[in-house]
Amino acid sequence: MKKTRLLTFGFQFGALILALLFTTAVLLLAGAPPLQAYLYIIKGSLSSITNISNVLSAWAPLLLTTSGVLITFAAGLWNIGIEGQIMVGAIFTTGALRILLNSTVPTGWILLIGFLAGMVGGAFWAVLAGILKTFGGVNEIFGGLGLNFVATAFALYLIIGPWKRPGIASTSGTLMFPDILWLPTLPKLQFSVWALGLGVLVVIIVYFILRGTHLGLRLKAIGKNSKAAFLMGVPTWQYSVLAFLLCGVFAGLAGAIQVTSVYHRLTPGISSGYGFLGLMVAMLINYQAIWAAPVALFFAALNIGGIQLPIVLKLDSSLSGVLQGILVLFVLMVEGARQRLFKNR
Repeated sequence: MKKTRLLTFGFQFGALILALLFTTAVLLLAGAPPLQAYLYIIKGSLSSITNISNVLSAWAPLLLTTSGVLITFAAGLWNIGIEGQIMVGAIFTTGALRILLNSTVPTGWILLIGFLAGMVGGAFWAVLAGILKTFGGVNEIFGGLGLNFVATAFALYLIIGPWKRPGIASTSGTLMFPDILWLPTLPKLQFSVWALGLGVLVVIIVYFILRGTHLGLRLKAIGKNSKAAFLMGVPTWQYSVLAFLLCGVFAGLAGAIQVTSVYHRLTPGISSGYGFLGLMVAMLINYQAIWAAPVALFFAALNIGGIQLPIVLKLDSSLSGVLQGILVLFVLMVEGARQRLFKNR
């Protein structure tokens, strides 16, 4: 057993080395110094309290989206529509805050209602994808992508239409909420302990759900073999829709955090790609929730650190995304090779 674990670790470490070598080759072809690029990514994420707080701010919604897709992955579902679920969660949160802004409801209750609205919005959009798959025979990948486009288009309509800023119709976003409706943050920093606390709490909940609860075991049974699970008495389509619903709740919560803690308004890009990034994190950790927090933190640091590249080296900030994608790709390739090796043995 110990030898097997060491061999597995060796494969994973080899995948990391291959990803770094491939990225280095890309940098060299682009005429950029690889060591400096990696150094500036590290500096951009860890060189100051402000940068560290930005990383932690990105970590919170990424934890939520990763937790959500772990639920759907357990049920054998590719919830690509999680980006749209974040967006709809943000829309519902913004709508709730706008309705209650000038009311006599206490500020704390307004924020709580906004978060609940975001969770309802995300769950509603996710269940739509589940219904399309279950009753319409639409693959969740295609259904999710279509719903992503609809959610983005609806957000744009609201931003330049009913919710436009007074006297201007700009796609940059709605009017910013007053600071009383902002999630409390540390002084002079964007980081909210409340947001991060929610992210960590959800990861812990998902870990225990998937580790051995009745719900987790049934979701895994469906993911392994839905026909066999059905023959054993598991209501498969009901649990599949439930997996979508739970993922949507977490995605909507991420959207609510983006509105109340980061942007303080609704913007067209409010999802910030955290849905797709959560998918990559879940694949990289081989769907094991115990590794979600540290790996999501690493990806959040890459995201924030990559902002330095266009400023200092005149490189596109998407390079950090290239590194993340390549890392996941090589880990999956090496994991496939490892499984084939063990199978042959």
